[in-house]
Amino acid sequence: MEASLGTVIIYARDMRKSADFYARHFGFITTGEVIEGLIELNAPRAGAGILIHQAAKSVQLGQAGVKLSFHVRDVEAFVAEAAERGLKFGAIHRANGYAFANCKDPDKNSVSVSSRAHRL
Repeated sequence: MEASLGTVIIYARDMRKSADFYARHFGFITTGEVIEGLIELNAPRAGAGILIHQAAKSVQLGQAGVKLSFHVRDVEAFVAEAAERGLKFGAIHRANGYAFANCKDPDKNSVSVSSRAHRL
């Protein structure tokens, strides 16, 4: 039996702020409307979508063993463009023919951009 990743669910303190983060900085498409307790974000081309879910007060955000990694062709260009929109990434790392950089979303979840999928 095969399975493919279709949706990533992110728990957030401020659902609209998190939805705006992924729309603004990673190009996801959303109305920002809360429907059935979720804000849906669709990938701009292909790939998994995101559902933003209201986090319970008891949930410790930013502590999960998950990191969202977005595939980009040019990490340096993406990081520079993100900085113009107010998103600061850490240092750009290079390894085995690709580059990557890390940041945090509004709830301190780990996010990275990586050119690994595009390496030669």
